[in-house]
Order: sequence, then structure tokens, then C-alpha cells
Amino acid sequence: MIQKSVLARLFLLGTVIATIGACAPAVDDSPPPTTFAISFSQLASDVALDGRLILILSKDDEDEPRFQVRPGIQAVQIFGLNVDGMRPGEDVILDESVFGYPYDSLAELPEGEYFVQALLHKYDTFTLSNGKTVKLPMDQGEGQQWAESPGNIYSEPRMLLVGPGQNAIKVVMDQVIEAIEPPADTDYIKHIRIRSELLSKFWGRDMYLGAHVLLPAGYDEHPDARYPLAVFHGHFPADFSGFRAEPPDEEIECEQSGDVICYNRIRQEEAYDFYQKWTGPDFPRMLIIQIQHANPYYDDSYAVNSANLGPYGDAITYELIPYIEEQFRGIGEGWARFLYGGSTGGWEAFGVQVLYPDEFNGTFAACPDSLDFRHYSAVNIYDDENAYRMEGDFNAVERPAYRDYLGNITVTMEDENHMELVIGDKGRSGGQWDIWQAIYSPMGDDGYPIPIWDKKTGVINHEVAEHWRENYDMRYILERDWETLGPKLEGKLNVMVGDMDNFHLNNAVYLLEDFLEATTDPYYNGSVDYGDRQEHCWNGDHDNPMYISRLRYNTMYVPKILERLLTTAPEGADLTSWRY
Repeated sequence: MIQKSVLARLFLLGTVIATIGACAPAVDDSPPPTTFAISFSQLASDVALDGRLILILSKDDEDEPRFQVRPGIQAVQIFGLNVDGMRPGEDVILDESVFGYPYDSLAELPEGEYFVQALLHKYDTFTLSNGKTVKLPMDQGEGQQWAESPGNIYSEPRMLLVGPGQNAIKVVMDQVIEAIEPPADTDYIKHIRIRSELLSKFWGRDMYLGAHVLLPAGYDEHPDARYPLAVFHGHFPADFSGFRAEPPDEEIECEQSGDVICYNRIRQEEAYDFYQKWTGPDFPRMLIIQIQHANPYYDDSYAVNSANLGPYGDAITYELIPYIEEQFRGIGEGWARFLYGGSTGGWEAFGVQVLYPDEFNGTFAACPDSLDFRHYSAVNIYDDENAYRMEGDFNAVERPAYRDYLGNITVTMEDENHMELVIGDKGRSGGQWDIWQAIYSPMGDDGYPIPIWDKKTGVINHEVAEHWRENYDMRYILERDWETLGPKLEGKLNVMVGDMDNFHLNNAVYLLEDFLEATTDPYYNGSVDYGDRQEHCWNGDHDNPMYISRLRYNTMYVPKILERLLTTAPEGADLTSWRY
């Protein structure tokens, strides 16, 4: 029989051995995580470059990955990081620490084959008039589209096996996006470009504004005529859209858009129909312009003054428009100027009328971006704590960003904002939420817009929201200043929106209408119209499907402009020289 003391010693020895074994370092047999080594060749550039390096991975090899980037259920995987002074042949390592969308990290990406492409969105350095230095992408004539901006460099897409255990996957950018050829003048469409003194001073370098000018029929035959001006606001126009002097191409290969068959031919037919009306005997004679005001943050400036973009509102109103009126015989007075547009253009048409009430005689704002920030899409920036989630004591629900007319949600607020954060930090994505922030926010100490909310978490900065309210919340500004604005805006405000707008823009219009209908001194005397179950961007046409009415902005609003011109022109105004 073994004595207890011996047993105790044996137990103690076993415990020591077990403890030593437990303290020994574990052997990690897992393969190393996936990384990418991305470089560019001297074929793409022989100088060091700054910018945003974007890596795209897709399962679809039918199109280049750079053209597949979108939020929501159709998203492809993207990662992005800043580079400063990246040199030819230098590898930049993209690893699991780099933020991505929809997977936050390479470590989460499922192993498999992917169609892979890298692109460098180049940044320029700006020394602003206030002394701050920022790095931003300068528009290259494409309207701030990073995937097709001339001068950006990219790799040929390749199908690659991506997963742990590989050496760093090499991707070489050796392609350069080519420059864009500007459109040529025609008999009816002229293109102008001017250096803006106001914007050049703000940005610390030469900055330009452009416009496509549609001349009225008989312009050359009536040299003494002076014309009213209509500003057709919207996203960056490569040329004057929706006008075609030639009949539709009979040989055109049909392209379907959504459920609409051969929509490219329909567009040609509508553009030619507008030309025929424009040159017909009964159509009002006036100038119509579409403005090019792409800037380092977006494809347009929203046509207002901004702490981050500079004085675009003043530059357009007091530099560009007078120049056009002088060059093309415009009347050049506020009673003879009008605004219209949809979506971004709808907000611009409304906002410019409110902020420059004496310079324009009416606006037709279709499906405008949020005119009341209590409904900034699906967020109340004043009362809500988080932009991405509605939060209760025990649960949280994602906020929607995009719905169809039946209410089906395919994109969330977090989707869109995280995608933008990958494409560019500090508001440099060129995306929709970033441009609203750049326009409406004050400038931070670093020279970039102060975020309205944390881009990762969605937590709202209510101090910034107050700045938004005082300067850009159109319903609030109207209510605050109606005593002085009301007499100047009577009869000028017209808004149209679908009640199932994909981006929930109708909700802000409801609040705007509540205020406008309550005005009595004076009554606003305009109109607010809703399209039943109509999506974005319904523009007031109750008789045609939206795929048709969206092509008829000019023919819809020009006759309404003529009616207001004839009923509001001041005594002695020229109502004859342009009516031939």
C-alpha cells in the first residue's frame, strides 16, 4: 500500500508538469491572412501620386469591377485607403486593417474566386484662401465620377483566387483613363466656360464655370430680340440633354432600361420631338441653360454658397448668368429669369429661388432633395441620436435609404454611408451624403467638412445640425424669414413629388406644404403636387409614365414660365421682341 505522503508528492509533480504544459506557447497552424500588394507602373505615371486607392472584388466578370460599385443587396466588395506620395513600382499593402464594404475587413471575406481590380483616384493639393491645405480630386470634365475620371490609373481586371495562406496578391495598375473631348457647338447649342474670380479666390487656383446654352429658333434672324432665361438645374451635364436636331437612328440597337424596352430609342424620339416643338411657330422663344459646376467634392455645387465649396451661389448668379445674358442677348432682369429641375436640380431650383428671391421669378422644383431636415431622407437630424438605426431599450432597427413604390427596402443608410467612407474619407467620396455634408456643414480645423454624423457609427452631431438648420433647411428659413421673404416669393414656389419617392423625399415636402398652406401674410400662392404611388423623380405629369415625363422637363415647364412672364412683368417690360 502506497503511503499518503508518496501519493501527495506524485500528485504535486503531475500538477507542476500540467502547469508547465499549459504555460507553453501554443503553436498557431492557421494560414496567414490575405493581403494585397498594389502598385502602379511607369506606364501609368512616372511621378509620385496622392489619392485614394480603391480595391474592388466582384463575382461578376461581365463588366469591369469599377463600374459595378453600388450599395445594398447588389453591392460588390470594396476596400479603400489613402496614399501620399505613392511612387511608381512601390507596393502598398492592403491588409485586414483596411476598412471595407460590405465586409468591414479582408479577414471576413469568404475564400473564393473574385474578379479583382484596383484604381487610384488622384488628389490635387489646394491651399485655400483661409490658409488651410486640403487634398481633393479635381474634376477632369467627367463630373466627379471616380471610376471614369481622366488621369486616374487602374489595373486590368483579373479573376483571382483570394483566401488565407497566399503570399500578398500582386495587383499592378498600368492603365490610364483618357481625357474627355468637349462637345462642339451646333446651330442651337453653344458651350461657354468662364474663369470665376470668386471661386478662384476661395480655392487658391483658377476655377471655372461652364454652361450649355440652348438658343431659340430665329435667334440669328432677330438680332434686336432680347430673351428671358430659364435655368434647368441638375447633375453634371456633359452636353445639353434632351435636344436632338436629327430624327431617331433607324439602325440603333435597342437597349432595355428596367422594364422599358428600347429606351435608348425612346430617348432619341423625345429629344427630336422637343427639337420640333422648339423650332415650331408657337413655342415660346427664350434661352435655356444647363450649368457645369463640378467641383472637388461633387458633380455640382448645389448652386449655393458654402463654407467648404466656396461662393458658388454668388458665382453662378452674379458672374455666370450675367455673362451668358450679355453674350446671348438675355433680358438680364430678375422678372425674366426662371428655375426648374429635378432631384438635386429640384433642390437647387428651390433653394436658389429662396436665397436669391429678387433674381428669379419662379421655380418648378421636382422631387427635390430634403427641404426640411426633420425628414433628411429617413432621419430627423435634430431629434434622432443615430442616423443608421432607430434604437429602443431592447432593440434597434436599420433605417432605410432606398425603397420601391411598394415599400420594399434594398439599401440602408449604413450601406450608402459605409460605401462612401471606403471610396473616400473626410467627405471625399463624391457621393450623395458626402456632398450634402460638404455643402451644409461648417469647415473643420483640418480644412474638410465637419461630419453631420460619425461615418462608421451614425452618431449625429447636433451642433452641426444647428448650423444646417440656420443656413440650408429651406422650410425653416422660409418660416423664420417669411415677413421679408413672403412678399418676394408670392406665386413663385412650385413643388412636385411622388408620394412613394424612393429616397423618402416626399416626407419633407409634407412639412413644407404644412407651412406654406398656413401662410397668410402673404399667402404663398404657389403649388404643391403629389403623384400617387410615384417614385423618384416624379415631376408633375399625371398623364404619362415617369420614363416619358422625365424626358419632358423643358416642354412641361416652359409654357408655365411664359404664363407667369406675361402676368408678372413690370410695367414697360419687353414682352414683344422675343415673341415672334
